[in-house]
Formats: sequence, C-alpha cells, structure tokens
Amino acid sequence: MLIDSLLLIFGLVLLIKSAEWMVSGASALAKKYHVSDLVIGLTIVAFGTSAPELVVNVIASSQNFNDIVLGNVLGSNIANLFLILGITGIIYPLMVQSSTTWKEIPISLLAVVLLFLLANNFFLYENRVISRLDGLFLLLMFGLFLFYVYRLSKSDTASKEVEVS
Repeated sequence: MLIDSLLLIFGLVLLIKSAEWMVSGASALAKKYHVSDLVIGLTIVAFGTSAPELVVNVIASSQNFNDIVLGNVLGSNIANLFLILGITGIIYPLMVQSSTTWKEIPISLLAVVLLFLLANNFFLYENRVISRLDGLFLLLMFGLFLFYVYRLSKSDTASKEVEVS
C-alpha cells in the first residue's frame, strides 16, 4: 500500500511537471513561429494532453468496455470545461479571444449535439450504437476542424481579446 501511494504521488508530480514543460514549450514554439497561442492550444497541447486518454480508450474499446470509453470522453470534457476552467478563472481572470467566443465555442457545442444525435441514432432506427461509419464521420469532422485551425493560423484575425472577469 505504501509503495502504491508513493508511485501515485510520483506519477502526479511527474504529470504536473510534464504539463508545465509542454505548456512552456508550446508557448515558446508559438512565439518563435508567430503562431497564436489559441492555435497552439487547439493543436499541439490538445494532442499532447489527449494522447493518454486515447491509449486508455483504445485499450478499453478493444476489451469491449464501451461504457468506459464514452464515460471517459464525456467526463474529461466536462472536467476540462467546468473544473479546470473554473479553477483557472478563480486563480486568474482569463483573456478570451473574440473568435473563441463566436467560433470555437459554437463548434464545441455542435460537436456535443452531433455526438448526441449519433449516439441515439436519430438518423437510423437501429440499436443505440456509435458505428464505424459514425466514427469515420467524427474523424472527418475533426479533420475539418484541424483545417479550420490551420486557416486560422494563416490569418491574423484572431488577435482581438476581451477580458472575462
């Protein structure tokens, strides 16, 4: 039990330090190549922080623990939106770009509605299942979002910021 507790503490310290390195490295990369922090956050940081979840979800799915996969995806998004943003906002007010308010947040809401429709098979009268075709469609939507982020990085229209307090 003591070894497990020490390993857990060590893992948490390593996770926190790794996240710090990743954020500072991504910020340095953004400044070096004159890319907005929003674009870096939507791509490099998002991929890096989601990679462990992807591994867990692939293993859970391959072992037919589908509820864990869906719960992990939805739970991590809820925790990121409410817990992480809430704590961060309490510690220090966040600067929000106007494009985030009018573009990225509605895209996130659209993704939730799309997942709801696919999971409930509003388009077909079958069992409630996210099929391979649905998965391909979600990947296509993700690819379109990455293309949008690429286009965003090429234009400098996302530079207006408003302070939310």
